[in-house]
Amino acid sequence: MGGGREQFARGGGGKRPFKKFNLRDLFGSSTRGKRLKSADRVCGILPFVTAGEANAGISDFVGNDVMIFSSNTVTIDMFGSAKYRNYEYGADDHVAVVHTENVPKLASIYVTAAIHKASHDGQFSYARNFYAKDADALNIMLPEKDGRPDWRFMEGVISAVQKVVVQDLVLYSERKMLAVKEVVNR
Repeated sequence: MGGGREQFARGGGGKRPFKKFNLRDLFGSSTRGKRLKSADRVCGILPFVTAGEANAGISDFVGNDVMIFSSNTVTIDMFGSAKYRNYEYGADDHVAVVHTENVPKLASIYVTAAIHKASHDGQFSYARNFYAKDADALNIMLPEKDGRPDWRFMEGVISAVQKVVVQDLVLYSERKMLAVKEVVNR
């Protein structure tokens, strides 16, 4: 299996050209959520995204009248941490939303990783927050074809990663089952 991963890492055995792309040029202006203090939140079913890693940044489920962001978008919190959102959600003012709605899902997941790599490098903190204007100025490296992002290639990469993960989980489960059988049969 290691040989397949090496080939995967090389882009299927050949070199793949990459190019620097600006987020605003690709997806238009990023937007910010609005502040909604914890004390003002009404219990509901809409995931509300704030800054942080716990629960993928979802701090609450609200029923407030807030701006609802589309699924298949990317959020970047005040620390530069990017996350893919495959559901509708609300967001606070410390979250920038990159509008990847028109990009295929698997390519959006790839883009999320590229955004995270470019934005989550330690330059943002409580003292220097990441804002929507920072997203608009952010450049990311993507595989390109004819000068444009190669969405199809990105979909293929993420699909391959998913298959490798599933295969690894199956192998892990099989090993665990064999170990349990061995203990039980003693």
